[in-house]
Amino acid sequence: MNPLKKTYCRIFQTIFKLGLPFLPYRKPQIAGSVQDIPDIIRGNHTSRALIITDAVIRELGLTLRLERTLTKNGIPYIIYDKTVANPTTANVAEALDIYLANGCDVIIGFGGGSSMDCAKAVGARAVKPNQSLAQMKGILKVHKKLPLLIAIPTTAGTGSETTLAAVITDAETRHKYAINDFPLIPRYAVLDPKVTLSLPPSVTASTGMDALTHAVEAYIGNSTTISTRRDALKAVQLIFENIDTVYTDGGNVNARRNMLHASFYAGCAFTKSYVGYVHAVAHSLGGEYNVAHGLANAILLPFVLESYGSRIHKKLHKLAIAAGIADKTTPDAVAASQFIDAIKDMKRRFGIGDTIKEIRKEDIPKLAHYADKEANPLYPVPVLKDAKELEAYYELLLE
Repeated sequence: MNPLKKTYCRIFQTIFKLGLPFLPYRKPQIAGSVQDIPDIIRGNHTSRALIITDAVIRELGLTLRLERTLTKNGIPYIIYDKTVANPTTANVAEALDIYLANGCDVIIGFGGGSSMDCAKAVGARAVKPNQSLAQMKGILKVHKKLPLLIAIPTTAGTGSETTLAAVITDAETRHKYAINDFPLIPRYAVLDPKVTLSLPPSVTASTGMDALTHAVEAYIGNSTTISTRRDALKAVQLIFENIDTVYTDGGNVNARRNMLHASFYAGCAFTKSYVGYVHAVAHSLGGEYNVAHGLANAILLPFVLESYGSRIHKKLHKLAIAAGIADKTTPDAVAASQFIDAIKDMKRRFGIGDTIKEIRKEDIPKLAHYADKEANPLYPVPVLKDAKELEAYYELLLE
């Protein structure tokens, strides 16, 4: 990266970090079961819900407990179940039409990050009907309070139930972009392990490693706070203690609950401290080829950590201690290597490879351009890289 751009990025990030204590961050209120939702709806003087989910979750019957609970309590609802893996502007438009046509005043995002991101975007469009999503992309362009937004994660990974971001793909250009503003933080996060019990091992693994990526990138960045470091360390500890259990024994309710809380802590950490180049590269792959975000993060994470070199050894040492694979007496470089190796071992155990077959070599400059535009200057990464340097990550993923 040229010196002028590097200076600009670091000044931008420093100003943002100095402003963190004055920004209206908040954590969603936690509920432990979907059975708490009627009380939440009535307590907020609302009455009619739009549930935003996807077809697979609907087919698996995961929404049935929520539907029965709402019906039993006399709360009318309607379901939009066409959200795709990387939600598009078309998804948001369809769901918004349903929301408005049925006089809804509550939005429930039920599923993985895609459903929750779609729900956030619908809320933003509901309060800003004359503004497109593209006009809201970037930072602090929503401004208005959203309708009551409740997030019910069915995967322990995305952290979307805690964040101020909605990542949307333009249905025509396939360009993926983020909308970031404080009103997008859900009012409530329902961490109900029972809705995660039927997740297949592959999804359990990739979403769990997604949460790990959130915690790690938040921790090694340059905009951490006492609270985000604490949340990231707690997330890493819980993930290393529970991810193998939920992978091999998906019916373990306690381990599933711990992973949901790990995802929540990781989400709280990166909402304030942001992520890094793992996410920027993964988002471009999701937008161009529809690669699942958690899988892309899992594949990329050790490569990006290695590329940062000694700049992050001390921080990786502390993460290795939280993970239970090093102690305070371990040299920083050794602990850092042990932590990265542990992530590589985790990938092997879960059958996650090192390549992404969809990538076309001729697309790499365009993908790197998207990643550069997303990450710089916003993400306070340990080592700055421009688009040309980011191309190396894509080259590593080629088969």
